[in-house]
Amino acid sequence: MRVVVTGATGVIGRRVVPILLGAGHRVTALVRPQSERGANVPSGCDVVVASLFEEAPLAKAIVGHEAVINLATHIPKSALGIMFRSAWRENDRIRTEGARNVADAAAKVGAEILVQESFAYAYPDMGAEWIDEAVVLRPAAYCRSILNAEASARAFARGSTRTIILRFAAFYGSDASQTRTMVDGVRKGLATLPGRRSSFISSISHDDAAAAVVAALDAPSGAYNVSDNRPVTHEEFIGVLADALDVSHPRFLPPWTAALMGSAGRTLSRSIKLRNDKLKAATVWKPRSPSIKEGLPAAITASAR
Repeated sequence: MRVVVTGATGVIGRRVVPILLGAGHRVTALVRPQSERGANVPSGCDVVVASLFEEAPLAKAIVGHEAVINLATHIPKSALGIMFRSAWRENDRIRTEGARNVADAAAKVGAEILVQESFAYAYPDMGAEWIDEAVVLRPAAYCRSILNAEASARAFARGSTRTIILRFAAFYGSDASQTRTMVDGVRKGLATLPGRRSSFISSISHDDAAAAVVAALDAPSGAYNVSDNRPVTHEEFIGVLADALDVSHPRFLPPWTAALMGSAGRTLSRSIKLRNDKLKAATVWKPRSPSIKEGLPAAITASAR
């Protein structure tokens, strides 16, 4: 199959491309103009330069591909940056105008499959209840554009075409800025997960997320949660991290401090206990790291190399 990937040089995309190539697909990485990151695309992968915000060149880049995988995002790098609404403007544009252009271009040139990234922390806080794909999304202001991205992707699915929406849990990995921030905090004696200790966090390693993207090419149209098998409480998560670093378990800030981080903080403090049964039933995918208890120490070890 010929597959074009946006966001191919991001933390998930650069893992997706080698898996696709290894499975025998012909892969094109779509790289934005003026980007210097095209050099990071693995050998064996075609590279095309096009903007998500210019529909005609975008359609030209997609023509001839059966599948389009849209992983393009622009997430603020710093823990401080996520607190400011202005830091999310480019990400909003990508998920609104960009996602619409990708879906429209894919439909115009006759692509058969569209895979669109989304974010599971758009679900409401459900306490200790399990969350499946039937739960209605209630994103906070800073990630409300997820609704636009999902709506554009759904509009692509007509007749025999398929749209697969992947609602990713919280990422972690050896090259994840979020993981580094939490590691730094725990080493300083501070738990950087906002909210209650008893809140649940659903996680997914970068590697398992990338494997899910490729497996999803065989899934029926629909939305799918992408998470490991066992969500843990915030207290468990930080405990695993502290034990992996061989440091004392840090203190948590009072739950009310989540509001000081704006809508991003209020989102990250939500208790999200995801089910991943739907994706596992529809594809051959299973997370190699069943929970952060196996995956997080391995990621920390890898990041220290």
